[in-house]
Amino acid sequence: MELQFWDIAIILLYLFCTVAIGFYISRKASKDIKSYFLGGNNINWWMLGFSNSAGMFDVSGTAWMVSMVFIYGVNVYWQQWAWPVWNQVIMMSFLAVWLRRSNVMTGAEWINFRFGKDRGASASHLITVIFAVLVAVAFIAYMTVGIGQFATTILPWDLSFTINGLLIGNEKVYATIIILLTTIYSIKGGMYSVVATEILQYVILVACCILMAYLAMSMVSKETIDQFFPQGWKQLALKARIDLDWNSKWPAINKTIDDSGFRNFGFVFGVMAFKGIWSSLAGPVPSYDMQRVLSTKSAREAAKMNAFTMLVLYIPLYLMVASVLVLGVHYFTIADLTNIKSGLPRLEAILGMVVSQLPVGVKGLLLAGLLAAFMSTFSAFVNSGPAYIVNDIYRKYIRPGATQKKLVRVSYISCALIMLVGLSIGLGISNISTMFDIITGGLYAGFVVPNVLKWIWWRLNGWGYFAGMMTGIAVSLWSILYWNQLTHSHIVLSFPLNMALSLAAAVFTSFATRRQQMDSLTHFYTTTLPWGFWKPVRSKVQLLTPAFQPNKDFKRDVLNVVIGIIWQMSMIIMPIYFVLKEFNTFFFWVVIWLACMLALRFTWWKYLPEEKT
Repeated sequence: MELQFWDIAIILLYLFCTVAIGFYISRKASKDIKSYFLGGNNINWWMLGFSNSAGMFDVSGTAWMVSMVFIYGVNVYWQQWAWPVWNQVIMMSFLAVWLRRSNVMTGAEWINFRFGKDRGASASHLITVIFAVLVAVAFIAYMTVGIGQFATTILPWDLSFTINGLLIGNEKVYATIIILLTTIYSIKGGMYSVVATEILQYVILVACCILMAYLAMSMVSKETIDQFFPQGWKQLALKARIDLDWNSKWPAINKTIDDSGFRNFGFVFGVMAFKGIWSSLAGPVPSYDMQRVLSTKSAREAAKMNAFTMLVLYIPLYLMVASVLVLGVHYFTIADLTNIKSGLPRLEAILGMVVSQLPVGVKGLLLAGLLAAFMSTFSAFVNSGPAYIVNDIYRKYIRPGATQKKLVRVSYISCALIMLVGLSIGLGISNISTMFDIITGGLYAGFVVPNVLKWIWWRLNGWGYFAGMMTGIAVSLWSILYWNQLTHSHIVLSFPLNMALSLAAAVFTSFATRRQQMDSLTHFYTTTLPWGFWKPVRSKVQLLTPAFQPNKDFKRDVLNVVIGIIWQMSMIIMPIYFVLKEFNTFFFWVVIWLACMLALRFTWWKYLPEEKT
């Protein structure tokens, strides 16, 4: 790709401003590790919302989503039900409030808050720390693959070199440079620098999304879109079978649909919805999303932050996805989008290919925006993973009496180590989908059952949680690594078996071992105020404190989840129909979007807790 002076100048200016802001803000983070990892619980909820949304706007995910919409059209929405796409909705409705009331620093520390301090609690604490570090490393590896492939597509310089006969390609060199640059300010400034730079990155991203939408809508006619895609591609219709017929347009895509296992969609959809609900009910994995919740000032602000994240994330994200898709149709032929060797579509490359065709200045701004998307997500993981090493391993087991200054220095080292491990793994992987399957199908699938039970079932103890996590992760990773030809649909269909084994391990182990001390259970219950199966604990609390009022909000919380899902759905579909110039359908979803927000004003906002924690 050829870059002109103004393109390079814009990119360099962005990089300079990002690093400069990160270093300028970093002086606030050196006070103690609470400031370093949680911003001292002094960051406004809307700032954390912008930061959280920027962290979810990654290059690899955007490129993958462009390819999915290209193949399946608007109906791609239903396929997202297999993943914890409703996580933010459920967090907004009740889980964020429950989680923030703990007043802890990490998800692992929360485990001790839930299960007490016996040996079972220690085992569950340890598995959570390991899981958190694995997730951070896995996502860094995943993003390394994505940014390397993307940078090679858009940047013109050949930086490859040979060491002892081993060729170090452009993808690896570009990925290493960008990651090291991002790590510098992430390590130095902790949560303060991450949030400050992510707000800047969010502003650039939104500007890019609007600009891309303008270009797509002004350059590509509705007739061109209709002629390129098969009949039914624009329809949001839940059907038992995906009946898109690409034979007259691009037969190779039909093979892609068949190979994915999603052709008979009705067969897998029920399992997808089931998986999505349980994955979302488990709450956030111990990663950057959880750190944002724990960084808020109060339980009330935690709920508001999650709602705001959805509001500012989905519309610009899918505006970008739809715009790149439309411009790809405009700029390239089917031959351009086909892999010469395999004859298969190379749709994940559309993002980089579209950028290469943009005018001078526009290209530089978009490149800065896409770099911002990567850097925001990467810095979030670099900040979240080390918190578990420092607070839950070093501080708890190695140096309990370490000074805050010492802990901050160890935080720097931990950030660097996690980055280096993730980078090393990422440089050895060439396929984004492989890493995506390992994360969502392996690590996340094993997380679900014990983390749902921890909220709603009093009898789950530390050993039960540990057994459920270990079983779930082991079964999921074994299925992916052993059956290396598994498709996304197979991973979805394997979830019920995974869940059954994990549930059996958690329940059996909980009953086979000593139950948790009632004192720690009552402390957790009265602090968190969850609903669920807590009758023995509730009876104990009411015996000691007759005035205690249990949580009776289950029905209203479920109502808010339903409304929230429809609200979220509207924000995903609206921008797609807008770019496709289907304005009647677009305005229909605008009405749905506004109606949901009005409903939430009376069913959710009105009932947010007032307490400060």
